[in-house]
Amino acid sequence: MTSPLDRIRATALELPETEERPSHGQPTFFVAGKQFAQFRDNHHGDGKTVVCVRVGSVDEQALLLEAAPGTYSKPAYLPTWLSINVAGDAADWDMIADRIAQSWEFAAPRRLLEAGGR
Repeated sequence: MTSPLDRIRATALELPETEERPSHGQPTFFVAGKQFAQFRDNHHGDGKTVVCVRVGSVDEQALLLEAAPGTYSKPAYLPTWLSINVAGDAADWDMIADRIAQSWEFAAPRRLLEAGGR
């Protein structure tokens, strides 16, 4: 069985010019030096297994938090980001992969986006 981190890693590293390195002790994914996804497992004892991704705005963040509080939460230390629950069988991996890719697009430099992006 593939772990949530393995699935997140495979999805993130498939995107152009992505690298993984630890940030604040967490597996974190970067494009052109900008963070776009971070895996957290029981971060500061919160009991959650999540991937944190960028969102387009605080309005989008608020809408998603209200629409699906069992799926989304607000991550500590990352304003205007979103945590997505990746624990258990209910995780929607197609949606998670799409959110990781969207987050990459928010962080990627224009030259990568103009070259076709993901």
